[in-house]
Amino acid sequence: MADPAECTIKVMCRFRPLNGSEVMRGDKYVPKFQADDNVVVGGKPYVFDRVFQSNTTQEQVYNACAQKIVKDVLEGYNGTIFAYGQTSSGKTHTMEGNLHDPDGMGIIPRIVQDIFNYIYSMDENLEFHIKVSYFEIYLDKIRDLLDVSKTNLSVHEDKNRVPYVKGCTERFVCSPDEVMDTIDEGKSNRHVAVTNMNEHSSRSHSIFLINVKQENTQTEQKLSGKLFLVDLAGSEKVSKTGAEGALLDEAKNINKSLSALGNVISALAEGTTYVPYRDSKMTRILQDSLGGNCRTTIVICCSPSSFNEAETKTTLMFGQRAKTIKNTVCVNVELTAEQWKKKYEKEKEKNKTLKNTITWLENELNRWRNGESVPIEEQYDKEKANADVLALDNVMNNDKFTSSPSVPGLKLTDAEREKCEAELAKLYKQLDDKDDEINQQSQLAEKLKQQMLDQEELLASTRRDHDNLQAELTRLQMENEASKEEVKEVLQALEELAVNYDQKSQEVEDKTKEFESLSEELNQKSSVLASIDSELQKLKEMTNHQKKRVTEMMSSLLKDLAEIGIAIGSNDIKQHEGGGLIDEEFTVARLYISKMKSEVKTLVKRSKQLESAQAESNKKMDENEKELAACQLRISQYEAKIKSLTEYLQNIEQKKRQLEENVDSLNEELVKLSAQEKVHVMEKENEIQSANEVKVAVEQQIQNHREAHQKQLSSLRDELEIKEKLITELQDQNQKIMLEQERLKVEHEKLKNTDQEKSRKLHEDLNNMTEGNRPDRISKAKELQTLHNLRKLFVQDLATRVKKPQLKLISPQKAEQAFHSTGGFNTIHMKMNISIYMCMKHEILSPSGLYSCSSILISHIFPLKYKEN
Repeated sequence: MADPAECTIKVMCRFRPLNGSEVMRGDKYVPKFQADDNVVVGGKPYVFDRVFQSNTTQEQVYNACAQKIVKDVLEGYNGTIFAYGQTSSGKTHTMEGNLHDPDGMGIIPRIVQDIFNYIYSMDENLEFHIKVSYFEIYLDKIRDLLDVSKTNLSVHEDKNRVPYVKGCTERFVCSPDEVMDTIDEGKSNRHVAVTNMNEHSSRSHSIFLINVKQENTQTEQKLSGKLFLVDLAGSEKVSKTGAEGALLDEAKNINKSLSALGNVISALAEGTTYVPYRDSKMTRILQDSLGGNCRTTIVICCSPSSFNEAETKTTLMFGQRAKTIKNTVCVNVELTAEQWKKKYEKEKEKNKTLKNTITWLENELNRWRNGESVPIEEQYDKEKANADVLALDNVMNNDKFTSSPSVPGLKLTDAEREKCEAELAKLYKQLDDKDDEINQQSQLAEKLKQQMLDQEELLASTRRDHDNLQAELTRLQMENEASKEEVKEVLQALEELAVNYDQKSQEVEDKTKEFESLSEELNQKSSVLASIDSELQKLKEMTNHQKKRVTEMMSSLLKDLAEIGIAIGSNDIKQHEGGGLIDEEFTVARLYISKMKSEVKTLVKRSKQLESAQAESNKKMDENEKELAACQLRISQYEAKIKSLTEYLQNIEQKKRQLEENVDSLNEELVKLSAQEKVHVMEKENEIQSANEVKVAVEQQIQNHREAHQKQLSSLRDELEIKEKLITELQDQNQKIMLEQERLKVEHEKLKNTDQEKSRKLHEDLNNMTEGNRPDRISKAKELQTLHNLRKLFVQDLATRVKKPQLKLISPQKAEQAFHSTGGFNTIHMKMNISIYMCMKHEILSPSGLYSCSSILISHIFPLKYKEN
C-alpha cells in the first residue's frame, strides 16, 4: 500500500420540498439558507461541506457529492456514500431516485455510468474486473437481495482485519445495463411498507457494494477499490408513523441500529479509545468507512416542515458530529516481486544506517565512560554519517560494516576495494539465496499456518457438529424410547381390542343364533297365522253363504206365515195327540243351540289367543330389532376403532422406521466424525499408525453398530408383519360378520313385512266380520221383532175365536196327512220345519230368540186341531 494520509468525512446536507400533506396541514418552511455551506434552523446555524436547497437537482447533488469518489475508487481508494435522516426525508430519492430517468436518477445509477465512462477513457493496458453485491440489514439480520434464500449472513474479517459479509452473492458485470438489472432485481426483493408519513417507507438498510480491481498488463501493477453505496432506513416516531404489529418491530430495530450508528459517530468525534462497532451489524460492516481506510461522504436528508423540526435538528447535530471524524486513507496496491525486492533493499539500507549510527554512538559513549575525551571531529555527526552512507550506496550500496564504525574520511586502496567488491558480490549472492530460502520458508510457513488454521477451524466445526449430533442423537434416542413406549401401548391396546373383538364376535354369534331361533318361531307363528287366516276365510265364505240362505229362508217364512194365516182363518183347528214329539224337538234344538254357542265361544277365545300371541311375537320382533340395531352400532364402532388403530399403528411403524433410519445414519455420521476427529488429532501428533488402528477399530465399531441395527430392524419388521397379518385376519372376520349381518337384516325385513301383512289381513277380517255381522244382527232382530208381533196378533186372534179348552197339538205326521187332505199343507210344514232346523244349526239367533221364534213358528206352522178333552 501507499503511504497513508488523513482526510475528514465530508457531510452534505439536503432539504426536500414540502409535500402535499404538509402543505395541506399548513406547516411552515423552517430552514433559512445563508450560504452554500450554512443553514439556520431554529435560530442556530449549522455548517457543512455543502448545503442543498429544496430546488437542487439530482445532477447537482451528484456532482458535488459523488463525482470525485468515482475517480478515487478507480485510483485504488475505498469509498463510501450513505444517506442519513428521518423517515420520508428523501434518502432513497437521493441515493436511487428514478433509476431509468436521465433527469430523476439518483447517485447510484449516475455513479455506475461514470465508472464505466472513466474505464472507457483510460489506458488500454489496464484490465478491469468489476463485481457487485447487494444486500440489506432487516431486523438486524443480513439478507442477500440477489439470493433470497440467504437470509442470515454473518460478518467476518479478512487477513487485514477488514470486515466483510461472508457468503454474499458477487456478480461480475461488464456494462452499466448489467449493473442496473442487478439493482432492479435486488430492489424488488427489498422490504418496503406504507406508513402514515411515507407510502414507500424502507424497512431495512440497503448496501450496494461495487468492487473494482485493475491490473496494468505492462507494469503488472494491481489496484483495488471498494465503493459502498448505502441507503439507510429512516428513524421514525411511532406516534407519527402509526406503526403497529410487524411495522412496530421493524421500527424498533431501525431505531436501534441508527442509535448504534450515532454512538459510533459520537465515540469517533470525541476520540475515545473504544468504539462500539460491534453493537450492530450495520456499524460492523461500515467499520472501515467510519474512521478507517475509506473516503466517506454522508448526505444528511432533512425535512423543512415545522412538524418535523425536532427530528431535523437531531439530523443536523448528527452531521456536525460526523464532520469531525478523520479517516486514514491509502491506495490499495498489490506490489510485484521486483517492487517488493526494491522495497526490501530500501528498508535494509535504512536498517544498516541505523545500525551504523547505533554502533558509532555506542563507541563514543564507551570512550566517554572510560574517561577519554572525544575530539569534535571524531564525535558523531549525523549529516556526515548520512553523506558517508550515500557515498557507500554509490559504490554498490555496501552494507558490510565492521563491529567498529569506520573512521570518517577513510581512504581505501584498489586491492582493498576489489577485495571488498568480491566479498560484497559473494555476500549479495548469499543474501539472494537466503532471500529465496526465506521466501520459500515464509510461503511454506504461511501455507502451514493456513492449513493449521483450516484444521483448527475444521476441528472446531467438527466438534460443534459432534456436539450437535450428540445432542440430536440423544434427542432421537429419547424420541425413540418414547416411540417404543407408544408402540407398546398401541400393541397393548390392539391386544385388548382383539380380546374385545373376540368377545363381541361371540356375542354376535349368540345373538345370531337367538335371532335364528326367533326367526324359526316366527315362521311357525306365521304358518299358524296362515292356517287361521284360511279358516277365517272359510268361515267368512260360509257366513256370507248362510246370510244369503237365511235371507231367503226369512222371506219364505214370511210367505209361509201369510199362507198359515189364511189356512188358520179358513180351516177348523183339530187337537193333536203328538205334543210329546214337539217337546223332544225343542229339547234337541236347545241342545244344538248350546253346542253351537260353546263352539262360537271357543272360536272367539282361540282368536283372542292368536291375537295375544301375535302381539307377543310383534313385541319380541321389536326387541330383536332393537338388539340388532345395538349390535350393528357396536359393530360399526368397533370397525371405526379398528380402522383408526390400524392407521395409527401404520403411522407409528412408519415413524419408527424413519427414526431408526435417522438413528442409524446419525450413528454412522457420529462414528465417522469421531474417527475424523481422532485421525486429525493423530495427524497433528504425528501418530499415523495409531490413527490407522483407531480407524480400523472405528470401522469395526461401525460394522458392529450396523449389524446390530440391521438385526433390530429385521426383528421389528417381522413383528410388524405378524401384526399386519393379525389385522388382516381381524378385517376378514369383520367382513364376514358384516355379510352375515346384512343377510340377517334382509331376512328380518322380509319376516317383518310378512308379519305386518298378515296382521293387517287379520285385523281387516276381524273388522269385516264385526262390521258385516252387525247389520245382519240388526236385520235379524227386526225380523224377530216382526215375528214376535205376528205371534201376538195370532194369539189375540185365537183368544177371540177359541175358548180355552185343553188343547193337543197334532203331530207333524198327522198334520202332514191332514195337510195333504186339505191340499198342500204338507209342503208348508216341511219348509218351516227345515227353516227352524237351519236357524238352530247355524246359531243365527240367540237361544232365547230361537226359542221365541220356534214357539211362534210351531204355534203357527202346524195346523192346530182343538179338541175338547
